[in-house]
Amino acid sequence: MESPNVGSVTGLPLPRFVSLRSDEVNLRIGPDTRFPIEWTFQRRDLPVQILREYNNWRRIRDMDGTEGWVHQSTLAGRRTFLVRGPQEHILRSSEGDASGVVAKLMPDVVGRIRNCRANSNWCEVQVGDYRGYLKRGEVWGVAADEEVN
Repeated sequence: MESPNVGSVTGLPLPRFVSLRSDEVNLRIGPDTRFPIEWTFQRRDLPVQILREYNNWRRIRDMDGTEGWVHQSTLAGRRTFLVRGPQEHILRSSEGDASGVVAKLMPDVVGRIRNCRANSNWCEVQVGDYRGYLKRGEVWGVAADEEVN
């Protein structure tokens, strides 16, 4: 019997975070092209969470809780994050609230996760040419105790 927290197709953990591969990804109400498109995402690199797998289809959820099915070819394993709103967050030069300011990130900015240690409240991230550290709780795209490297 399959484990409920492992994908039936890939054997990878569920839920897990991935990102959208292109600026146009159709979200369908079922796992096949015959199902109607409910929504079209228009943001490459947006982090989404895979909840279930069915053949070449993945049931995903975005930060707002919207769920639906996308073809696996529209997803990338690249780890990204979305800055949680409503206020801006400070990208720091190192882990710690007292470290220097690299940049101020507005809500809904998307960037790349470079490293998150499982036991750390901070993640090393990159937004454009800016690299630094954000608190794990200020972003969506990484689980509370997840290791990303």
